[in-house]
Amino acid sequence: MDLFANLAIGFGIALSPFTLMLAVFGCFIGTIIGALPGLGPSNGVAILIPLTFSMGLDATSALVLMTAVYYGAMYGGRISSILLNIPGDEPALMTTLDGYPMAKAGRAGDALVISGVASFTGAFLSTIGLMLLAPLLARIAFQFGPAEYFALYLLAFATLGGIASNNQAKAAIASCIGLGIAMVGVDNNSGLPRLTFGNMHLFDGIDFLVAIVGLFAIAEVFFFIESHGKNTSIGVKLDKVTVPWKDIWDTKWTQLRSSLIGFVAGVLPGAGASLGSFMAYMSEKSIAGEKGKFGTGVPKGVAAPEAGNNAAAGGALVPMLTLGVPGSGTTAVLLALLMTLNITPGPTLFTERPEVVWGLIASLLIANFVLLLMNVPMVKIFVKILSVPPWVLLPGVTMISFVGIYSLSGSYFDLLLMVGFGALGWVLRKLDVPTVPIILGILLGGHMEDSLRRAMVLSDGDWTYLFSSGIAISLWIVAVAGFVAPMFLRGIMKKPQRITD
Repeated sequence: MDLFANLAIGFGIALSPFTLMLAVFGCFIGTIIGALPGLGPSNGVAILIPLTFSMGLDATSALVLMTAVYYGAMYGGRISSILLNIPGDEPALMTTLDGYPMAKAGRAGDALVISGVASFTGAFLSTIGLMLLAPLLARIAFQFGPAEYFALYLLAFATLGGIASNNQAKAAIASCIGLGIAMVGVDNNSGLPRLTFGNMHLFDGIDFLVAIVGLFAIAEVFFFIESHGKNTSIGVKLDKVTVPWKDIWDTKWTQLRSSLIGFVAGVLPGAGASLGSFMAYMSEKSIAGEKGKFGTGVPKGVAAPEAGNNAAAGGALVPMLTLGVPGSGTTAVLLALLMTLNITPGPTLFTERPEVVWGLIASLLIANFVLLLMNVPMVKIFVKILSVPPWVLLPGVTMISFVGIYSLSGSYFDLLLMVGFGALGWVLRKLDVPTVPIILGILLGGHMEDSLRRAMVLSDGDWTYLFSSGIAISLWIVAVAGFVAPMFLRGIMKKPQRITD
């Protein structure tokens, strides 16, 4: 009964005109961001976070808007994958394998509709999973002490680096950079400045929003500049759009299986939508066998990765809300947003701020239907967005970033710091060093340090206390396995490469 009571609270918030408007706006903007090659949900959310502060949104409204952008971007990534053979984001890479051949065969409209319905199935079922699983996991999280939380943070770093990067050493370096940035400022225990180099602006530490916008949004601007504003043109023209009811019905079990696989992949900290998309596609390909003709333009090859990656997007919200550990790069950005709004994700969030959690869940349920309606009848509108030239996009991204950060802090130093992080992000991505572990280090570094200190105080300096419970030992084992396993699986699962041309 508590579930229905909580849903009643959530829908009471979600059905308010202002919240509905935010959800619809977020879905629309998110779909556009997802359709533009190279941006993706992480960059899109990072770019728009300053907008939430400029608008003066409260925690619930800001989270509804940004998660709607997140879901919309996951939907939109399929558009450029099918029409241009260029993924809008990394998880949409698998959609190109059958989506683009379908488009070249004159079935671009069918591929877009099938992928839109599959995206709806995956996102809707994962939101139901979030609704059912998150409260249960929140109750389990009450059993966590400092040793368990330290192991959990370590798990987040290990799995995010092990799965989301081509090179574990580079992922480890990125994590260390993030942890080093998190140490900047005055130490809470000793009162001594750390890594400030005598600069008074750094005594309060580095605002993680400045780092996030710089590493994602400003770095993306630098990449656009480096490409000399190259434009893209639609590789396959979209003519008539109809609903292929038979194909949708024939792929129903594919959508359900892929949604389950994607949701599980999303719940795993650090796995994210790329793994969900890959596992869903490969699972359906193995089930179909040679007769399935995957890779030649079959509807199941479009439905599987889209259901998988959108289900993973919802699954990634589970560990973020219940444990305060992001399940993907985008949820790491959302975690930063909540922390900036003085909202601490974790098990107490469900009891202390139920309106935030259940308002979000109810809004996501509504947003899924909004996205389905947008991505089928209005798909031709979003296709036209692909022709937006970089000289229009660049000033918009830059303006939102600078105005948003300045309105938040009012400090010119933060603007310079943001540009510096943008340059750092550009250099690191040129070196193929992942930036998400850096964000994770900045976000979780302070909490990880506090957990380690509390563990050492409780145990009087005995380091074996970090392995004192079954939960902690299990987390340590999973962390090591999550970091080492990709070394042996690299030949099987290739990391999708970002395409910026």
